[in-house]
Parts: sequence; structure tokens; C-alpha cells
Amino acid sequence: MIKISKLTPNARHVNCVEGNTTLYALPKAEIVDRWFAQTSDDFRFCFKFPATISHQAALRNCDDLVQAFFTRMSPLDARIGQYWLQLPATFGPRDLSALWQFLDALPKTFTYGVEVRHPDFFAKGESEIQLNRGLHERGVNRVILDSRPVHAAIPHTEAIRDAQRKKPKVPVHAVVTANHPMVRFIGSDNMTQNRQFFAAWLAKLSLWQQTTTPYLFLHTPDIAQAPELVDTLWADLRNALPEIGSAPSIPQQSSLF
Repeated sequence: MIKISKLTPNARHVNCVEGNTTLYALPKAEIVDRWFAQTSDDFRFCFKFPATISHQAALRNCDDLVQAFFTRMSPLDARIGQYWLQLPATFGPRDLSALWQFLDALPKTFTYGVEVRHPDFFAKGESEIQLNRGLHERGVNRVILDSRPVHAAIPHTEAIRDAQRKKPKVPVHAVVTANHPMVRFIGSDNMTQNRQFFAAWLAKLSLWQQTTTPYLFLHTPDIAQAPELVDTLWADLRNALPEIGSAPSIPQQSSLF
């Protein structure tokens, strides 16, 4: 599944969208209703849990916040592809018990993912083994961030510099822990370089597609370049995954979010 942030009102051009806005604030009820009206039953939303849950509460004593979140998003229940936790770098191995308690209490009707940023979870040691095992046992996906392209880019624009300041620079561990692996590919404005970095994902996605349903989200620091990133990668994607069909035509004048 391909995500582009700029969408037409009826979302004809992609089949899934990554909802970053929910990290920062609970959307108003009328906004959720508008998202429902702008999409069809085969469209999928992947929303982040609010930062009040993942960052401020660190997953502890936040049942009321979780309930409020699910209640607000409930009009979209049938169109949820995946809810996921984007945890801060301060959330480390000693917090795993809180993660397991939090995940075990979530409704079983949805698919979940977890994106970690603490360096111990990328060290291939016992902490990472415990993380991957715990996610696998619960059927929760480990969200994979690939920020290599943007950090390798020449910082010649403010958009690139801002992305390099804000995007974590963590190793890429292509691990499948459940049935819907999620890849977040952060490209730059250098499309040749993007294609080179993306080449490794072609074999992975083709392999994963045989037994899972992967989610692929494509980002650029300047969102206006997202259509160019899609056009750059699509031919290679189609060679690896012929079933995805022709590249989408993506207007830039309207947005779901």
C-alpha cells in the first residue's frame, strides 16, 4: 500500500494514508466524519496514537485517553488499516513491561504497530530480541523507519535541513513480527539517490507480499515532491510487484488532512 500525503477529496489516487495529525491532537468529530465521507470502504487509514499517550504518559495510567481516542475515531473503525505507537527515544528496554501491558489491554478488533527509537532496540542484543519476541507473540507489527536517504542528502534547502534535524537516524532492521509490516521510507530531493536506497526494499516487499500485506509509506521533506518520488520508484515497484498496476496520478491541490 502506498501513502502520499496530498490526496484528492475522494482519495482515488492511493489506497491508504498515514495519519500523522493524530499524534499532535485529537481530531474534531466533524473532521473524522469528513474523512469517512472522502473515502470508500476499500480505503485504509493508519493513525498514530496521540503523543499524550505515547510520549507524555509513556503508556502508563492513560486508559481514559485511549478510550477517548478510540471513541473519536470510531466512525472509521471499518477502514482502519493499522493503529501504531511511535515511541520516543527515551522509551527503552526497562519500559517494555509497560508496552506489553498497554498492548494487551487494547481492543482485539484492530491491527497494531510499534515504532521504537531507543538505540538498544537496534543493537541486535537481548533488548531487541525481547522487543521482537514480544511483538511477535502479540501479533503486533514492528514499524520500520528508513531515513537513510534524507540523512544522506546535501542539506541545501530548509526542508532538508529541518528533516535532518527531526527525523531519527536509526539503523534499518527489516523485521517482520506480524502480518502487516509497515515501511516508512523518507526520501530526499535527490531522486537518483532515493532509487538507489529503495532498491533493497524491492526484494523485501516482494518476499513479504507472499505471506503478509505490507504497508509502504513514502515521504519527502517537501511534500510537493512526493508525486515525483512515487513516479521515480513506481517502475521498479511494478517490476517487483506487478499486481500494483499503473502509477497513480496525484494532484497536489487538495488534502485529506
